[in-house]
Amino acid sequence: MTPEDDTLPLGETSEGQSGKSVLIITYYWPPAGGPGVQRWLKFVKYLPDYGIHPIVYIPENPSYPILDQTLLDEIPKEVTILKQPITEPYKLAEFLSKKSSQTISSGVIPKEKKQSLMQQLMLYVRGNYFIPDARKAWVKPSVNYLSEFIQKEHIDIVITTGPPHSLHLIGLQLKAQLGIRWIADFRDPWTTIGYHKKLKLSASAAQEHERMERQVLTTADHIIVTSENTKKEFVTKSEQPVTVITNGYDYRQLQDLNKDTNFSLSHIGSLLSERNPKVLWKVLGELINAHEDFKKEFVLILVGVVSDDVLNVIHQFIPKKNIDIVGYVNHSEAMTYQRKSQLLLLIEIDSEDTKAIIPGKLFEYMVAETPIISVGPKDSDVERIIKSTNTGRYFYYDAEAELKDYLLSCFKAFQNSSLTTNPIGLQQFSRKALTKKLAELI
Repeated sequence: MTPEDDTLPLGETSEGQSGKSVLIITYYWPPAGGPGVQRWLKFVKYLPDYGIHPIVYIPENPSYPILDQTLLDEIPKEVTILKQPITEPYKLAEFLSKKSSQTISSGVIPKEKKQSLMQQLMLYVRGNYFIPDARKAWVKPSVNYLSEFIQKEHIDIVITTGPPHSLHLIGLQLKAQLGIRWIADFRDPWTTIGYHKKLKLSASAAQEHERMERQVLTTADHIIVTSENTKKEFVTKSEQPVTVITNGYDYRQLQDLNKDTNFSLSHIGSLLSERNPKVLWKVLGELINAHEDFKKEFVLILVGVVSDDVLNVIHQFIPKKNIDIVGYVNHSEAMTYQRKSQLLLLIEIDSEDTKAIIPGKLFEYMVAETPIISVGPKDSDVERIIKSTNTGRYFYYDAEAELKDYLLSCFKAFQNSSLTTNPIGLQQFSRKALTKKLAELI
């Protein structure tokens, strides 16, 4: 397959000037929804401003768990897109159990005691027979196709981004065959991310994951990560240079929106089974029971996929009339909820393994002119960013009294029309500034 006809000649920027071409290998691309697609969509948007022409290689027939057709409008017209077919087991798994397949592929893994026999089987097969992940069958055909393209077009630099981490194996093999410069971008860690432990790995499968991870980390010419904690982990596993380039926000001119008339606390994004701070739901329930005005004004808004385990705990404490379950919305609608809400909620699993996880929505939260309430593990990257930018408050899972006091103070500020935020130092997280940092590595 050749590049699309309506793209510019390779190596030419949007201004018509000759520039460097870089091949970007990614699984997630519009119309995929969710946070995974945003990072490289925005890098591709701004790379031409720094004299770099991006060539994007994606699957022709991917199995995306979430779709957002509006993101198609954000693909720059000048970008070169390459596509090749992919064979994915999730499509086959849907014949056995569509609900279980879609649940697991979207990252919502039920607690072990509540997993059905089919879900347990799917997790075991996924972890032990599809190493490193379910897109492994795309590696060989991609290497065959891209090796010819790279030589024909004289491409010197390849970037792979994962998860899925099987895409790093494409970069690994291309470097071995062609000697090209290879940058590996890790949007999440590999063997230390939370869901990795839920894959029911055999000892040999776990060793194979670690072997692959070590090979990628020690062979890539440069490694990019999204958090300081991931960098700390990777520098113990590799002597290759590691650079932190976080996710960020993209400036766009938005119409003025009035804030919600009720005291809204909104969570936008997936709430996985263990992303479930019982302490927060308990505090909110107690405030509803103790304060009639709070009960009348408060609403918990859940935008996105929510695990049944989380909903069951929430319903133990918070009346249904104080909950608005919206479900999945496209990115544009999600940004509207961010800006209309009185408070924004960010939750991470209370685990050592999640300290390095920085949800992409954090950066959009920070520019939404809405205070953030975040609950997560101690010494996380999210805690550091929220505190350094003065965009909200961060709480640990045992901070019951502090949570209650802060929520009450926010409610009083809401009643007085003085609930605001005064952020500092946000420019460093703009997508254009982050792309400049990437361009300097290329």
